Amino acid sequence: MIRVEHMYKNYGPYPAVIDVSFEVLKGEIVGFLGPNGAGKTTTMRSITGYLPPTSGNITVSGFDTVKYSLDARRHIGYLPETVPLYLDMTVIDYLTFMGRIRGMNRKWVEERIPKVIDHVKLGDYRNTLVGKLSKGYRQRTGIAQAILHEPDVLIMDEPTIGIDPIQVVETRELISELGESHTLLISSHILPEVSTICPRVLVISDGRIVADDKPSNLSQRLSGNERIELGVSGTDPKTAISAIRKIKNIIDVRSDTRAEKLDQASKENYHSILVDTKSNNNSSEKIAKLIVDNGWGLRNLTPLPMTLEEIFLQLTQDK
Repeated sequence: MIRVEHMYKNYGPYPAVIDVSFEVLKGEIVGFLGPNGAGKTTTMRSITGYLPPTSGNITVSGFDTVKYSLDARRHIGYLPETVPLYLDMTVIDYLTFMGRIRGMNRKWVEERIPKVIDHVKLGDYRNTLVGKLSKGYRQRTGIAQAILHEPDVLIMDEPTIGIDPIQVVETRELISELGESHTLLISSHILPEVSTICPRVLVISDGRIVADDKPSNLSQRLSGNERIELGVSGTDPKTAISAIRKIKNIIDVRSDTRAEKLDQASKENYHSILVDTKSNNNSSEKIAKLIVDNGWGLRNLTPLPMTLEEIFLQLTQDK
């Protein structure tokens, strides 16, 4: 659906994107991550045809975005970080206008608008002026215009920025639903959001792609250490922590303070402990043996992958 090949984009003498290549296949939901100024928005704008690349090739649904720009754009729905809305139009008037300038005939527009409004849950606001909508409902209006013409590809730049937590959750659910029928490329600086929605991530730093993989695969590839979650019963946590610290190659041992783990451990009468250890030294077996030899209960022993935040920092720092 999306293919970027050796793309460069310069602003005068300054390179913003350097030899970027990747492909997003039909039906994929891909997160696009990077620090501020890394080249995310420039790349996304080039894919939409808003900015031509300095060199390289970009195709969307088989159409070159420079040579066949209009054909490519018919297959793209774009939600920019700042949605260009007309505040003095009602939601229906705005969507009608957006449909007509995209070349949709009157019948198609009239058939699509009720479906789109229902999909993004704007039914109670269809006749409300866009300027009177909350930030969250303006964002929904932006999503509605992006899917109005039934594009194959959706490109979303920071889709939940600036909206309240409840609407963030609702917008994530809507994006996940859209992923069932569209190919999605989503830029976000909210890493938990990407890990929740996107099975695959691209990471860009200083204009170059530095990673392209599943978060779980990146975690295994990058981590020089291993984190283990333990559930221990039959002893107090201080005793267990002190004993585990004596095992060779253990880096750190501490009580697990995550709220959901504390609540579960309290209900089931055990202690949740996190252990950081060097990789590939059989620490799990050594910890399990220690617990059994002391006559304690081992409720669980689970290796934990690096979080997306940790992956992001490791990939983008000091590059």
